[in-house]
Amino acid sequence: MAMMAVTACSGMPGMGNTQTAAPAKAEGGAAPAADTGKVYELKISTSQTEQALITRNYQKLADELNEKSGGRLKVTVFPAGQLGSDEDVLEQAIQGANVAVNTDASRMGQYVKDFSILMMGYFADNYDECYKVTQTDTFKGWTDTLSKDHGIKILSFTFYDGPRHFMTNKPINSPADLAGQRIRTIGQEVCTETIQAMGATPISMSWGEVYNGIQSKALEGCEAQNTSTYPSRIYEVTKYQSKTGHFQLMQGLVCGQSWFDSLPEDLQTLLVETSVEVGKNTAADVMKEADEAEKKMVEAGMTVVEPDLAPFKEAVDPVYEKLGYAELRAQLYKEIGKEN
Repeated sequence: MAMMAVTACSGMPGMGNTQTAAPAKAEGGAAPAADTGKVYELKISTSQTEQALITRNYQKLADELNEKSGGRLKVTVFPAGQLGSDEDVLEQAIQGANVAVNTDASRMGQYVKDFSILMMGYFADNYDECYKVTQTDTFKGWTDTLSKDHGIKILSFTFYDGPRHFMTNKPINSPADLAGQRIRTIGQEVCTETIQAMGATPISMSWGEVYNGIQSKALEGCEAQNTSTYPSRIYEVTKYQSKTGHFQLMQGLVCGQSWFDSLPEDLQTLLVETSVEVGKNTAADVMKEADEAEKKMVEAGMTVVEPDLAPFKEAVDPVYEKLGYAELRAQLYKEIGKEN
């Protein structure tokens, strides 16, 4: 039946043909005989460029999975939206295609509202706090709901892309400096409400259009992480980076639950454990590269501004009540041992 299911899915969007690998030796009879020699293809999609750190980290993951599976998994990374928009690829995954897509907490919040708190302004101060949240019973409840009710399998939510800052043509020292500034942000409510509370006018557009948007003055700037702004050359069309660090960008890799269920149990375990491990291990690389990217942008003529964060935190705090996250924030802080 598993072979029939794979064959039937091969004509679906994003599905590859099932291939045959050289027969592998079974260890202790753990692998079902029906799965011997079968290759399962997985296409990892991201909208980020090939040079972006998150893309390179997914390539590390693909290389490890290909090696550790002995060729039974064939994992390929497709950057720059080659497989379609993140939303389109996620829908393909839900429908059973053999694709996984890079995502953030706000997009998962469209399915399980509480998930979006990870993208609320100043919810966490660093990666370690975010990681602790992913280890809580509350987080596990979110992932179970995604799986059972929406057909979305969280492979890992331990990838990190760094803190997000404002890239503009005027220095941002206080929320008042954002007044009248059209700022590109992620088009999810937690992000747009946060940016608006900070004083700017939030604009949603695809990341690939941001450079031209600022250059043509359709935007005054954007908010993003250094690991994306540097390879996307946003510093060429902006003069200032204001280091507000308002969002800590945790990244997740998700696939469809139905495709995941089609894998042999040992490959399921390998896929999840390796995804979590690689995500966690590459987090330290992110901050190192973010710092290096900042230096390179400064060398290219960008000026770095380090404002007092207290007024920004005060400005976004009411958004927790407005969107219904105040009690959840208190609950999660208790679970991870964080004080307000």
